[in-house]
Amino acid sequence: MAIKVVVDLDLCQGHSVCAGECPEVFEVVEPEDSYPQVVVLQENPAELLREKITAAARYCPNHVISIVDE
Repeated sequence: MAIKVVVDLDLCQGHSVCAGECPEVFEVVEPEDSYPQVVVLQENPAELLREKITAAARYCPNHVISIVDE
């Protein structure tokens, strides 16, 4: 089964917890004209990253990360 990572960018505040938990999938960038925000590097990552992505979603301060089974 494939997985898809979904992030609500309207609510993301760029705390970088997700990037700390799973740098293979998440990166936080700091635009000059805005606050930091997550970038999903792999929207459909390998199943072996599920545990790390789940941790990133669990520990996200704003709870903006979802994993969808496709």
